[in-house]
Amino acid sequence: MKFPRVYSLDEIAKLIDATPVGPTSYPVYGCNEIHVVEEGDIVFVDHPKYYDKALESKASVILINKKVKCPQGKALLISKDPFRDFNKLTKHFKPFEMATGLISKSAKIAESTLIQPNVFIGNNVTIGENCLIHPNVTIYDNCKIGNNVTIHAGSILGADAFYYKNRAEGFDKLVSGGNVIIEDNVDIGALCTIDRGVSGDTTIKKGTKIDNQVQVGHDTIIGEKCLIASQTGIAGCVVIEDEVTLWGQVGTNSGITIGKGAIVLGQTGVTKSIVGDKTYFGTPIDEARKKLKQMAEIKQFLKNQKK
Repeated sequence: MKFPRVYSLDEIAKLIDATPVGPTSYPVYGCNEIHVVEEGDIVFVDHPKYYDKALESKASVILINKKVKCPQGKALLISKDPFRDFNKLTKHFKPFEMATGLISKSAKIAESTLIQPNVFIGNNVTIGENCLIHPNVTIYDNCKIGNNVTIHAGSILGADAFYYKNRAEGFDKLVSGGNVIIEDNVDIGALCTIDRGVSGDTTIKKGTKIDNQVQVGHDTIIGEKCLIASQTGIAGCVVIEDEVTLWGQVGTNSGITIGKGAIVLGQTGVTKSIVGDKTYFGTPIDEARKKLKQMAEIKQFLKNQKK
């Protein structure tokens, strides 16, 4: 999430009541979650397990709850509660904007696009040429949809990330300030849910086809010409490279990569990153031939035990 202008370290520190470490005029361009952080961004970290990852990331400013040695060329913001203060930044720079109608006046929709009844289109949405949006689709604020996109009934684009911090008093939600980007020639089936990024973009690239009842988590990137079958659940921060096929009821862990051209057979649990151009099956996941051979051997062993 980029700020509308360049802010100084001192300005951000005052905004969230944190202690700056570094030149007060140090430039800050935005804030992002660790998976998508870029140079010039703020990233937050509040657990010792992830201190090194944050300090060594591309982030220029680390919002942290401990006084540590500041890496060369970077700056720190010392906070009692980085999670809370990161939320402050998101709410300040991406405040919630109430809808005033089914289709926002700020939405930009090409004249050749067809919008069926009872579609909700939020603020600052853009939709390209020759799209077809079926009834009861909900498109939250700031989503970007390319050309020749079809979205079937009941699908929802841009709901909040499923991202919580467990506190003694209950779960504290990380506020979502990211977007959803749908590129050209994408089909999205009925009753799909595509969550927006925490601070970046959940992206579905051109030519990908998604079946009914598919969940796509926050900040996930799905490549070009992928096929994703019904009831697949894709967690947050997953990278699916081009020309991947996920068959029905596949589920994934967060933060993994599925290589180009991989085929994942139905009801497989993708618990780790996998390389491309291979076929996979099972939980825990393995190459399909190897897994099916193992299953046949176990079946034969059990059969022999009964004799």
